[in-house]
Amino acid sequence: MSDKSSVHIIGAGPAGLMAAEKLSEAGIAVVVHEAMPSVARKFLMAGRGGLNLTHSEPIEGFVTRYGDAAPAAADWLERFSPTRLIGWAEGLGQETFTGSSGRVFPRAMKASPLLRAWLARLAAAGVEVRTRSRWTGRRDGGLVFQGPAGEIVERPDAVVLAMGGASWPRLGSDGVWAERLREDGVEVAPFRPSNVGFDVAWSPVFIERFAGEPLKPVALMHGERTVRGEAMVTRYGLEGGAIYALSAGLRDAVERDGTTMLTVDLRPDLLIEALAQKLTRPRGKDSVSNWLRKAGGLSPAAVGLLREIPGAMPEGADKLARRIKAVRLKLTGVQGLERAISSAGGVRLDQVDGRLMLMALPGVFVAGEMLDWEAPTGGYLLQATMASGVVAADGVLAWLAER
Repeated sequence: MSDKSSVHIIGAGPAGLMAAEKLSEAGIAVVVHEAMPSVARKFLMAGRGGLNLTHSEPIEGFVTRYGDAAPAAADWLERFSPTRLIGWAEGLGQETFTGSSGRVFPRAMKASPLLRAWLARLAAAGVEVRTRSRWTGRRDGGLVFQGPAGEIVERPDAVVLAMGGASWPRLGSDGVWAERLREDGVEVAPFRPSNVGFDVAWSPVFIERFAGEPLKPVALMHGERTVRGEAMVTRYGLEGGAIYALSAGLRDAVERDGTTMLTVDLRPDLLIEALAQKLTRPRGKDSVSNWLRKAGGLSPAAVGLLREIPGAMPEGADKLARRIKAVRLKLTGVQGLERAISSAGGVRLDQVDGRLMLMALPGVFVAGEMLDWEAPTGGYLLQATMASGVVAADGVLAWLAER
């Protein structure tokens, strides 16, 4: 491998920046192109509520979160594990902690301090970052970019594509690259929303009173899966961590059948018998809502949800307990890619080899959400995104060494 080897990376999100770091450590001249005016916009947005780096779940369960892509993700995580990601963050001066849910965060909670330290490290290593540099295609064996100075054609020794999927397009992940790759013979699966909210036909009264209110803690059941966590009532329906954990199966069912039923347990911490016993408490002069709050331990939003179910409130402690433990909601639609946290679809995994190089385009590697995989929020998304950047960089180095 020559000292003059150069690699251009298209996309300055976590996958692209991680690939840039690994390649620069190996002495490669790296240029990162970003179409937006600044880098890692989606990464910064995701960190506004607390940057969830990874998860402390044992690796055996961790890899199952990637569904059909679990075999590929297992390989990526073997190369860059949650433990290594934590060590990497702390090497940037970002101390981490594990929350009660098992999620791992930087102490600062925000993405911006970590990103600043990361970019400083890359700059010190000689990585060049070009913002407002949009890849527009290939011509005569070169890469064509449109930037402030006009059109530029680059001919690097290898390329890493890390342009993201198609969610939150206003932040840069617009998926327009898909057609270009299809023209080059690469099979790209259609984009679909992932980690997304679902439509429920709430009554106007429920929307007015409870939109923006959480339902917590709840257990959500769909098919054979049960997830405990939190859901958020919105004007259109439901969103939130527990919903996102089920979103792939819910989306598939709604797309296939038009609707699907979601079962909500409003008191997952109690067995039916224990809840029924609490509901034997006399109501006295309390309203039904106040009595359910005091005796059943239900929040106002949970009581409102019970009232959304057609028909009268069940009489008798046992029947009411069973209703509280199994509220059935009809989901009637899926929110679109513009509201989705991530996307499924992208470059099919059978289009890349174990090094993440496109078999149709030797020397071109793919990382991050451009690939066809999905995972719930909770650290699983960012972990695999960054790990795939490491795998792609290692693949570039191996390919260059073979030339």
